[in-house]
Amino acid sequence: MEKVVDPKIFRIRYLNDELRTEGSCRNGRVVAAGRLAQEHEKIGAVAAAVAAFDEWSDGDDPYGEHDFGKLDVDGEAVIWKIDYFSLDELHGSDHPEDPNVTVRILTLMFAEDY
Repeated sequence: MEKVVDPKIFRIRYLNDELRTEGSCRNGRVVAAGRLAQEHEKIGAVAAAVAAFDEWSDGDDPYGEHDFGKLDVDGEAVIWKIDYFSLDELHGSDHPEDPNVTVRILTLMFAEDY
């Protein structure tokens, strides 16, 4: 039997998947951090692997929001995380399900940089 998903969580997951798979969404952006930010030639491969990611586990996705993942890209461990901020980006968003009041940031990095 499939688990019923709260409409708020379903909306957050939809917006997160949109940013992760398409590289953009309303008030969303993708950033590379750590060593990956310096290795420009690898960013495309990492972004493509994250877009194709579909291995959700309870440990990495306990709330069903599709906001974190770990994977291997060309022999290197990569992690990615989506964070939700208020429009001024000074505080966390109180309503991550609402793109009108939330900035989504997808951060890509090598796991060793975390």
